[in-house]
Amino acid sequence: MADRGEDINRQRLAKLERVRNQNIDPYPTSYRRTHTIQKAVELFEKRRPKAHSVRPRPRSLAGRIIARRGMGKATFLDIRDGSGKIQVYLRKDRLRENYNLLRDLDIGDFIGVRGNLFRTATGETTVDANELILLTKSLRPLPEKWHGLADVEKRYRQRYLDLLTNESTRRTFSIRARVISAMRRFLDKRGFLEVETPMLLPVAAGAMARPFVTHHQALDRELYLRIATELHLKRLIIGGLDKVYEIGRIFRNEGIDTQHNPEFTSLESYEAYADYNDVMNMVEEMVHLIALEVVGDAKATFGDHIIDFSPPWRRAYLLEEIRDRSGIDIEDYPDVESLSSVMAEKGVQVEPPITRGRLIDKLLSEFVEPHLIQPTFLVDYPIETSPLAKQKRDNPKLVERFEGFVGGMEVANAFTELNDPIEQRSRFLAQEEIRATLGDEEVDRLDEEFLVALEHGMPPTGGLGMGIDRLVMFLTNQQSIREVILFPQLRSK
Repeated sequence: MADRGEDINRQRLAKLERVRNQNIDPYPTSYRRTHTIQKAVELFEKRRPKAHSVRPRPRSLAGRIIARRGMGKATFLDIRDGSGKIQVYLRKDRLRENYNLLRDLDIGDFIGVRGNLFRTATGETTVDANELILLTKSLRPLPEKWHGLADVEKRYRQRYLDLLTNESTRRTFSIRARVISAMRRFLDKRGFLEVETPMLLPVAAGAMARPFVTHHQALDRELYLRIATELHLKRLIIGGLDKVYEIGRIFRNEGIDTQHNPEFTSLESYEAYADYNDVMNMVEEMVHLIALEVVGDAKATFGDHIIDFSPPWRRAYLLEEIRDRSGIDIEDYPDVESLSSVMAEKGVQVEPPITRGRLIDKLLSEFVEPHLIQPTFLVDYPIETSPLAKQKRDNPKLVERFEGFVGGMEVANAFTELNDPIEQRSRFLAQEEIRATLGDEEVDRLDEEFLVALEHGMPPTGGLGMGIDRLVMFLTNQQSIREVILFPQLRSK
């Protein structure tokens, strides 16, 4: 026995056939609308017409049918385009034979209408249609609960239905687009040049992450989806482009949870003659201005917290934060054995392969990150955690690196970039040794072409990586990264 969905599909197919039999094209090439719905309403309201008055200039509008009321000789439809919603009034005496087309229209169909705008007795702006054209016949019904699709899994898998039925979803992705636009304007005004770098690479270097691997048929070689844009952007600094940035997709073969998606959008920027202090100042200024421009306030609600993005952000030393919150002074435990032992005493376990860098990262995520709700820069990381960062001037065991945290999550990572080619080669070789001996696929990789470029000389440089998805989470009060990525990666059904 056919289910209700199959029955509805058959009914719609039958209506499609009837439309075609009337020599009506159910999928015409285009439609010339004079205005968007929002613009038409704005122009109408601007003249403040009296109730029941008719606007003398007809408008051609188009949109998807989202509601239908009335039968017989008059029908009301609600249609929506990308800008808004409006009511349409259709009368048989005005449309004549064209009125019969309503019998074959359904919720979800796209139509074009032409007519004067007026205000009904209830005060609703309405199109008094004298022309009705079918623009697209939909063959599947929209979700029954038009006020909002509630099935989370369906919302992610069929994002188009989520966008159709949830105003909050449309708002989230509108804010996302405006965040990226505001970010571009900020960097452009500061003299940065937006560039593009390769996504398919022979070496997946520039970050500590497991890459996705693919095969290029014509070249008969293995290639990797980029895990960062860092090494190519620094080649541009070497080439004389003093300020560069890229906003683009990054791919990391990692787990899926509320904070991680295997592909995400990142900003990376590099500025010659700057250090991590300059980058810190830039980040807090940029995020503050983005918040003001996009949501109209320096403060944003995130869960149970009010996040204040106003500069200056709190600065805190990584080693001090770990010591104060975990009771472990990392400097007292200089090797893997001693550090892992004291962590085990506190019930903190790390999955192999175990390196000192992994142990420190575990202490950070376990004891410190959950407490960093207000915008905070953690500064000065142990050298084991940062193979691409420059050593501190007064402590060679540390590097000039900061991570920015908001809402208990990392949102930015930045270095004073290592520009000593001999030291950089040594660091890369140490990472390769870890991979060879421990099988750790997430350590950084030696990129010979980058080292050759670095040997030509790179000026002192401040570099930044920022997760755009997480920034949007904070500005839209979303607790899952999947809410701010249009098409998140999902497990198989």
